[in-house]
Amino acid sequence: MAEDAVTTPPLDPPTTPRREVGVTELVLRDAHQSLMATRMALEDMVEACADIDAAGYWSVECWGGATFDACIRFLNEDPWARLRTFRELMPNSRLQMLLRGQNLLGYRHYQDEVVNRFVEKSAENGMDVYRVFDALNDVRNVRQAIEAVRRVGKHAQGTICYTESPLHTVEGYVEQAHQLMELGCDSLCIKDMAALLRPQPAYDIVKAIKDGVGQDVRIHVHCHATTGVTLVSLMKAIEAGADVVDTAISSLSMGPGHNPTESLVEMLAGTPYTTNLDDERLGRIKDHFAAVRPRYTEFMSAITGVETDIFSSQIPGGMISNMESQLRQQGAGDRLKEVLEEVPRVRQAAGYPPLVTPSSQIVGTQAVFNVLMGPYKVLTAEFADLMLGYYGATLGERNPKIVELAKAQTKKEPITVRPADLLEPEWDELVEKAAGLAGSDGSDEDVLTTAMFPGVAPTFFAERDAGPRNVGRDPAELAAEKLAQQAGGEAQAPVNYSVTLDGKAHQVAVQRV
Repeated sequence: MAEDAVTTPPLDPPTTPRREVGVTELVLRDAHQSLMATRMALEDMVEACADIDAAGYWSVECWGGATFDACIRFLNEDPWARLRTFRELMPNSRLQMLLRGQNLLGYRHYQDEVVNRFVEKSAENGMDVYRVFDALNDVRNVRQAIEAVRRVGKHAQGTICYTESPLHTVEGYVEQAHQLMELGCDSLCIKDMAALLRPQPAYDIVKAIKDGVGQDVRIHVHCHATTGVTLVSLMKAIEAGADVVDTAISSLSMGPGHNPTESLVEMLAGTPYTTNLDDERLGRIKDHFAAVRPRYTEFMSAITGVETDIFSSQIPGGMISNMESQLRQQGAGDRLKEVLEEVPRVRQAAGYPPLVTPSSQIVGTQAVFNVLMGPYKVLTAEFADLMLGYYGATLGERNPKIVELAKAQTKKEPITVRPADLLEPEWDELVEKAAGLAGSDGSDEDVLTTAMFPGVAPTFFAERDAGPRNVGRDPAELAAEKLAQQAGGEAQAPVNYSVTLDGKAHQVAVQRV
């Protein structure tokens, strides 16, 4: 060998023990929620399940979030049947869901018995790990759900929604971690829904929780990829002691989605950490979803690369794609930039809530109204309730002038108690309501579906027997249709909104100029 030859040292020093880092795979839920507005049909997932089940993941997120809504609203698919199918196809995996605390999977607070029954039925149908969060980080709003998960013997994961503001600090997140662990959580999750978690804060928060709450506290870290910095953030979190991180298979990753699973694997090569995932299985999962993805082109987010403006707007990945989809449908796609600029102002007025469902939708919709109609000329009913405390407490003070507007519009006073404490028992009424719907089978599952989506459930039940529909389409067909529309020069329709004033719903049409 020549004297100047260079030999490459092995990536993995054989004498160094490697700590296994668990991975939660997101491709069956948050990946397609963030990239294609939650439109992926179950039939486009099932063939990948055997490989997902055997790849070595710590858990597989496959339910919750917006999937329940999308199933009955767009896909004519029973979400409970979807969960049972995943349980059957992935018998060796921990199935994981995202649960919005007292909101369950809907957009309001539910009385405690409804929360208990939802957890019981989802556990019966196959759920293992419950990532429980509150959009405002109000720990009072996750207590009941966590207690319910513990009663059914499943894994309760308390969640800290990461956000940035002049009021949010490492010390504050450690205090929230203490509060969640006192509720009996099995693990904690730092949920970065908008790709705001920079590398150094990721290290600082994980280390501070490990040092302040306990080294044995299991910490999971969830990041989106939108801002381009969070794969490094996952590395720093792992170095600080994070036990599990979330990723999505590469063919359904990046943009407003998540960091690629395979990239995480390669990033850890030569380090004291390993995922022990099966590379061959990952390759097959990647190929499967690479073939599926083009069918959903019309639902794909326009954000395909890095978008650092998110550090200002703080809109999470799932909300961006859904907002884009809604604005396009209403002919107002060109107003997105104005809305994103208005969001931080609305968020400050509301006391700096984290932006995650449903607070992201509430703040985002109010920003749309402010842009199209003038600042706070009209308050949505949900934003008024947010300002009055009916979703819980925020870290910051709410703008008192807007609070007065909310009081005048709703004829309600602000509250400081846990919102669910004001609710009367509602289960029997929900049972009766569901029983009166054509197509409802009388099961607790159908009652819960009715409770969470009362406006959508009747149509779904009536059409359920027709079976699921796949909204994915042939790419060539989509391209031809787009060309035809461009040639026709169709006029843009007005943007339609539903506005609630004095308890009455009004339809408002805003013509684009």
